[in-house]
Amino acid sequence: MNAAHSDAAVETDDRLAPPDPTRAAAIDTATNDMSTTHTATSDLLVVANRLPVDRTGTAADGTPIYERSPGGLVAALEPVMRATGGAWVGWPGVAGDAGAPFESGGIQLVPVGLSAEEVTRFYEGFSNATLWPLYHDVIVQPIFHRSWFDAYEAVNRRFAEVAARHAAPGASVWVQDYQLQLVPARLRELRPDLRIGFFNHIPFPGYEIFSQLPWRRQIVEGILGADLVGFQRQSDTTNFLRACRRATRLTTRSQRIAVPTGEGATRVVRAAPFPISIDSAGFEALARTPEVAARARRIRSDLGDPATVLLGVDRLDYTKGILERLKMFEELLEDGQVSASDTVLVQVASPSRERVEAYRALRNDVEVTVGRINGDHGVVGRAPVHYLHQSFDRAEMAALYLAADVMLVTALRDGMNLVAKEYVAARHDEDGVLVLSEFAGAADELTQALLVNPHDIDGMKEQVVDAVRMSPSQRRRRMRALRRRVAAHDVGRWAQSFLGALAGGGHD
Repeated sequence: MNAAHSDAAVETDDRLAPPDPTRAAAIDTATNDMSTTHTATSDLLVVANRLPVDRTGTAADGTPIYERSPGGLVAALEPVMRATGGAWVGWPGVAGDAGAPFESGGIQLVPVGLSAEEVTRFYEGFSNATLWPLYHDVIVQPIFHRSWFDAYEAVNRRFAEVAARHAAPGASVWVQDYQLQLVPARLRELRPDLRIGFFNHIPFPGYEIFSQLPWRRQIVEGILGADLVGFQRQSDTTNFLRACRRATRLTTRSQRIAVPTGEGATRVVRAAPFPISIDSAGFEALARTPEVAARARRIRSDLGDPATVLLGVDRLDYTKGILERLKMFEELLEDGQVSASDTVLVQVASPSRERVEAYRALRNDVEVTVGRINGDHGVVGRAPVHYLHQSFDRAEMAALYLAADVMLVTALRDGMNLVAKEYVAARHDEDGVLVLSEFAGAADELTQALLVNPHDIDGMKEQVVDAVRMSPSQRRRRMRALRRRVAAHDVGRWAQSFLGALAGGGHD
C-alpha cells in the first residue's frame, strides 16, 4: 500500500461514536437464550486469542497473579478502552478453567477457558499448523484435520458467546487475528445491534493458495460477520475480496462486499488496509535513556568492537527467513566481501511454538548452520555469528538496535514486521541502515529502506554490502525519512483510524 493510500484509509471522526439507541433496541433474542447471564457492561470490547497479561504465579489465597504483557496493541487501545469502559476478552495462556473477570491497568479482562485438548487442536493444530503456513504462502505444508477445525469452530463460538455477554447495547467489538475468524459471524447472530470489526494481523493469501483450505467458505463467511475488515496491506485486501467472490459467490464493488441478510436485503461490509505500527515516541524515549546508550556501547565492546554489526531479531519461525539470511552471510564471508575480523552478525531468535515439529526442525537447522559458519570462519575469541535463542526485554532490544549498524529484516512473508519500525524509532542518532524484505508489510511504508527479495541470495548480498559501505550522509538521509514515517504513523493513529471507521459504519 502506498503512503497516500495509507493516509487516506479513513476520513471519519477518530473518536469512538456513542452507542446508537436504535441499534441497541435490536438486540437479538438469541442473546437471552444463552446459558449464562448477559452482563452488557462495556461499550468497547477487544476480542483476541490472548489476554494482554501473562500469568506469573499464584497468590497465597490461590488467586492467579498477572503482569501486563509488552506489546503495542494494548498500549494503543488502553486510552480509548479506559474512556469507554472497555473490556478485553481472551485466553489467559494456561489450560483449564477461565476464572472470573478481573481488572488490570484500568481495563476489564474477561478470561476464556481452553482445555488442554483444545489448546492442542485449536491453537497448536488448526491455528498454527493449518492456517499459519497456509496464510504465509505454504512455506511449510499446512495440515488439514477435520477434528482440528471442529475444535476451532467450538472455541470461536465460545469466544463469541463470552463477548456477547459483556458487550453493552450498541457497543463496538474489535476481533483480532486469524485464530478467531469465525467469531464475527457468530457474534452477529447473537448480537445484531453491535458494531463488529475484524483485523487480520498476518497476510491473507491469494485465492490459489487459500482455495486449498477445505473450510474456505466457512472462514470467509465468518469474517463477513463484521462491518469492517482490516488488513495490513492493500494486496491482502485484494486477496480477501477475491476470496469473497470465489468462495461465497458474493458481489464486491471497490472495497465493499454485499452480504445477503434474507428477504432480498443486503448488508454492506467494507474491507480495507490499516497498516499497524508501534508506540514510536515511547520506544524512542526508551532508546534515549543513558542506561540504554551505555548498554549499546557495552554490547559493541563485548563483540570485540567490530567495524560493522549486523543484527537480526525474529521469533524462531520459518516465515522469518533466518536460514536464508545465514546463508547470505556465510557466502559474504566465503567471497571475502566481508571479513570475520571486522563484521559480526548477531541473530536473536526468540523461542516460538516449540511443541510444533516444524519449529523444532527449524531450530535444529539454524543451530547447525550457525555452528558451521563459526567453525569455518571464526578464530579464537571472535565468532562471526552470535546466536541468541532467548527473549529480551524492551530496554535490551533498544540497546541492540542502537548497537547495530545494519538491521536485517528479511522475512519470506510477514504481515507487517514491527521490528523494522522499532529499529527506526530507536535510531534517534539518525544512523543505521535498514535492509527490508519486500514481502513484509512494512515495505509498503518504509520505502527508504534497502528492499530485498529474501529468496535471491545474490541480491541480498549486494544490498548488504551496499549497506555496510554506505556513506554517513546517505545513511542519515534515509534514516530521517524512515523516522518521519514511523513517527507520523504510530500505533495510536492505527487504532484511532480503525475505530473511527468502525464507528462510522465502516464507510470512508
